[in-house]
Amino acid sequence: MKYIDEYRDKKLVLALADKIKAISTRSINLMEVCGGHTMAIRKYGIPALLPPTIRLLSGPGCPVCVTSRRFIDHTIALARLPDVIITTFGDLIRVPGSSSSLDSEKARGADVRIVYSIIDALTLAKKNPEKRIVFPGIGFETTTPGSAAGIQIAHQEKINNFFFLSSHKVMPPAMAALIDEGVNIHGYIGPGHVSAITGSGMYQHLAEKYRVGVVISGFEPLDLLQAIYMLVQQIENEAPRVEIQYRRAVPPEGNPKAQQLVAEIFEPRDDWWRGLGILPDSGLKLQGKYADLDAENIAVDIEATREPKGCICGQILKGVKSPADCKLFGTVCTPQDPVGACMVSSEGACHAHYRYN
Repeated sequence: MKYIDEYRDKKLVLALADKIKAISTRSINLMEVCGGHTMAIRKYGIPALLPPTIRLLSGPGCPVCVTSRRFIDHTIALARLPDVIITTFGDLIRVPGSSSSLDSEKARGADVRIVYSIIDALTLAKKNPEKRIVFPGIGFETTTPGSAAGIQIAHQEKINNFFFLSSHKVMPPAMAALIDEGVNIHGYIGPGHVSAITGSGMYQHLAEKYRVGVVISGFEPLDLLQAIYMLVQQIENEAPRVEIQYRRAVPPEGNPKAQQLVAEIFEPRDDWWRGLGILPDSGLKLQGKYADLDAENIAVDIEATREPKGCICGQILKGVKSPADCKLFGTVCTPQDPVGACMVSSEGACHAHYRYN
């Protein structure tokens, strides 16, 4: 197939849904760990096409959602410095901190600017040498190479007023931690964009150690249903393994050049995930060679972090609760006025449920 409408063909979708129903005999939980999948599953009504034996869980696949509130508070504190310009992607600007947000700080006069890439931030730094330009980097393996490329340029060109605040994370430790915590997961719908960078090998230990299969999926209805079909086959045959459904975009080896660049710029560190706490080697920090670009070295007072009362975003990210279980959902907490991070990003489970349910 070559064209997008082929992956949305109703006859093919219904035929594949029937094939899933025909082979599914066990009650199973399948979890997606990609915000793009969370949105697509709700947008295309995938749960309604599945038999009652299959339950889909939304996991920690939204970068904005898993990012710690302290990181937001840290960024807000930097924004309040008179000589700092915060450059950020649009989905981060509305994420609530403990008492404010970047959007609120901008309204109060802070210089907060939405950019489309880290290169935009570097350009701004060159044009404003009297200012310190801070770029808060969030995201999984998908966005990390872009950050690494920008940091490399800043280092090579000696852009001394550019600073990077890292909240980059890697996915496998969280996938393993969910199983270690006892979340009942029989298979993972593997993230497509992440895997285009990393390849499929990083999930192998999940199949070997936990006997949980991973099928890396694309984002169209037929992609998702085929990935689910492949997982159901694995489970019914008791043969968990790592497979790639999204072969048109994900080679088994991933992108070696991007992997090499990330390894040059970053090194692993323990990091905090909403709902899961601190996970060993699940985050990335700048290597010592690039310490002069690290915004963590800018002296600033960060307020004591407070989580919002009643928000169950952490439980939703673990798949043990759904957005409908939250008393704030759709009333106090909406995309227009979000209380928790899961409602802010279009990739958040609460946002997707609110928009498409």
